[in-house]
Amino acid sequence: MHDTGTVAPSDPAPDQVDAQSRHARRFGLPIATCLVMGNIIGGGIFLLPASVAPFGTISLVAFAVLTAGAIALALVFGRLAERDPRTGGPYVYARAAFGDFAGFLAAWSYWITTWVSNAALAVAAVGYLDVLIPVNDHKWSACLAALVLQLLPALANFAGTRYVGAVQLVATVLKFLPLLLVAVGGLFFFDSANLGPFRASDDSPVGAVSAAAAILLFSYLGVESAAVSAGEVRDPRRNVGRATILGTLGAAVVYLLGTLAVFGTVAHDKLITSTAPFSDAVDVMFGGSWGGTAVACAALVSMVGALNGWTLLSAQTPYAAAQDGLFPSAFGRKKRGVPTVGVLVTVVLASLLTVYNYTAGSGGVFESLVLITTFTATVPYLLATVAQIYFLVSGQRERVHRGRLVRDGILAGVAFAFSMWLVAGSGYAAVYQGVLFLFVGVLVYAWMAARKQRTATGRD
Repeated sequence: MHDTGTVAPSDPAPDQVDAQSRHARRFGLPIATCLVMGNIIGGGIFLLPASVAPFGTISLVAFAVLTAGAIALALVFGRLAERDPRTGGPYVYARAAFGDFAGFLAAWSYWITTWVSNAALAVAAVGYLDVLIPVNDHKWSACLAALVLQLLPALANFAGTRYVGAVQLVATVLKFLPLLLVAVGGLFFFDSANLGPFRASDDSPVGAVSAAAAILLFSYLGVESAAVSAGEVRDPRRNVGRATILGTLGAAVVYLLGTLAVFGTVAHDKLITSTAPFSDAVDVMFGGSWGGTAVACAALVSMVGALNGWTLLSAQTPYAAAQDGLFPSAFGRKKRGVPTVGVLVTVVLASLLTVYNYTAGSGGVFESLVLITTFTATVPYLLATVAQIYFLVSGQRERVHRGRLVRDGILAGVAFAFSMWLVAGSGYAAVYQGVLFLFVGVLVYAWMAARKQRTATGRD
């Protein structure tokens, strides 16, 4: 922990330590892997096949390219976590390489990504909830349902990391059962006649891959989950890298097999207009109309699990920045292993954004905000990969393992190119608006840096 110029709090009483230890528990490799997989696979998998169907089966090529980039990024995060296994992930790496300002930009942009993503997940979950309980008849009942869906994972976080891990493990297992049913079972009902054309749009092959990738970008956010929560992972130098790679590979397998199975079981013309592609696939496989209900339940479990993990991540990066005096000190307090102030602020901001979405009554406004998260997430990705390149090129002995220098350099280069592609795929409007969000952060940084300097001057 870095000196922030504040007086260290007194040690808690033994009974307080015991009480907190019952609720705060470090994640082992299985739970850390579930955290990565659960955060990558939110609710998007249930909509992605229909979203990319208009581009044709060339979208599977986009999936493969994205998967390769995500795995390269996961390997880079694993290497960085071995060298600096502290909570904060990209923030820690960027600050270690380039100083406070770069670290703050990583923390600020990642924080924006998390709470806007939470609002997006909650609103999307309402659509699946409506299959079970009619809530979309009135916008305010839908809004209330979205707020409740955000509150429940927040309560698990307030209860402590022990309960966060338990919810994440159960949600990951439950969501993978129906997904694997379609991904594996659908291959037995696969009919190549359903695939449609390889390139269904008028774009060039490269343009079609890029256009499909722009839609798929959001689906791979979360590869950094274990690195961001490294301080809560048992034996982080060993387990963070393994959990990141295993979680990313597991999510990639489900994504690719699930999309391929839906493409091969649902006719292309029907898939383009489908609002529940996995439901349609289950109906083709087994007949009947129970697929919609089953997939709705799976989607709800998936999204609640993703909200649970993202709520924790939303507080971890500001916590690490607060320890260094770059975020308000309130974000640096933990209770039961969870930075409770960060969780609370995230829930409030995401709830306000949710209310705004329903009040505005415009899906386009909210969709543009979701695209912004794709851009803001790439800022810490870029800074982390560039930090790895800096560590390798600078030849710092404590950071470079000479035997794998070339391999680490290639991985970092691929991850950097992948991150730049994510920026390009976000679109001009998202990049423009995302930069405005970052400029607001510059003002916050100036205020916090001035306070930190004043405190240091007073202490001298």
